[in-house]
Amino acid sequence: MSDVPSLLYTDVEDDLRAAVRSMLESHSPWARVLERTDGDVAGDRKLWTLLTDDLGLAGLALGEDVGGAGASWREVAVVLEELGRAVCDVPYLTSVVTATALAEAVGARELLAELATGAVAAVAVPFTQPLDHPVSDPPRFAAGRIRGRVPAVAGAAEADVLLVPVAGAVVRVAAADARIEPVPSLDMTRRVADIDFGAEGGAAATVLAERDAVPAALARAAAVSAALLASEQLGLAQRCLEMTVEYVGQRRQFGRLIGSYQALKHRLADLWTAIAQARAVARYAAACAAVDDKDLPVAASLAQAVCSVVAQQAAEECVQLHGGIGFTWEHPAHLYLKRARADALAHGTAGWHRRRVGALVDLPPVAD
Repeated sequence: MSDVPSLLYTDVEDDLRAAVRSMLESHSPWARVLERTDGDVAGDRKLWTLLTDDLGLAGLALGEDVGGAGASWREVAVVLEELGRAVCDVPYLTSVVTATALAEAVGARELLAELATGAVAAVAVPFTQPLDHPVSDPPRFAAGRIRGRVPAVAGAAEADVLLVPVAGAVVRVAAADARIEPVPSLDMTRRVADIDFGAEGGAAATVLAERDAVPAALARAAAVSAALLASEQLGLAQRCLEMTVEYVGQRRQFGRLIGSYQALKHRLADLWTAIAQARAVARYAAACAAVDDKDLPVAASLAQAVCSVVAQQAAEECVQLHGGIGFTWEHPAHLYLKRARADALAHGTAGWHRRRVGALVDLPPVAD
């Protein structure tokens, strides 16, 4: 960026955070999230309605001309921090960020208007796959029909609309026209599903973009998704630190608070420092996304390279420093660990993003 933005939170962002946190504490406490993990239904529809209808968060980054709030990806990043903090079971990242960014990049104004009102969309790419990285066996599209299968798509089970990258195009498919098969997921608060469009007749599809417009659109959506995922990881890490600090300040061992032991103080101080660093890169990535800065690809991959590692570190420390109770199903620590581990694979691993940063800034490749 030529003019480095302030990474501090604005008053508007603080107010937004307070509103989202209040709603999540009332309607999605961790006990409710844990209870939902035993069910078969993906996505907390009641909470989604509250977030989209009552708070208007679905179209936060969209312009008022398509029914959005006219804010930016910076505000969306604040919402994601709170959703990560609460490990919510809603398709906000997959629909409001990834699908919306792709729809915006291809100029699908009609779809953007639907998304702004709370319709749910998902991009039919494996969750571990960067959007702009070629899929080994993409679906086939011809004569207005799409055929093939896409595995492990996050947000597919909740989606009303599927955006599907195919050879030389991005097409729109009604989710009801595809067979969506839930598959086991490590993170039970963000489930994945296989999508089968059929091999014979296929599913009806509408072209949203084709030819030269497709690579740039996928690259833009991939960068925004990676940048905003970092904010979710940041919120998760911050909450893990808060829970752990609170616990070690109450738990006694051998007549002393365990938080008084220097070794634990050092571990938590190191974690606090790592989270502060993660906050800086996540905020910068969100700021670049907000103004479509040319530094976005570097900022997004740097944020993923840092925040993926920090979120896992925070979740692991949370489990370990809670002792025996941290390993139980009744404590929320495992929800954070599973989300951190799953997020670390989403849109490319930390190692993949480190290699991409190196390539983007012309560093010589290093052998694995």
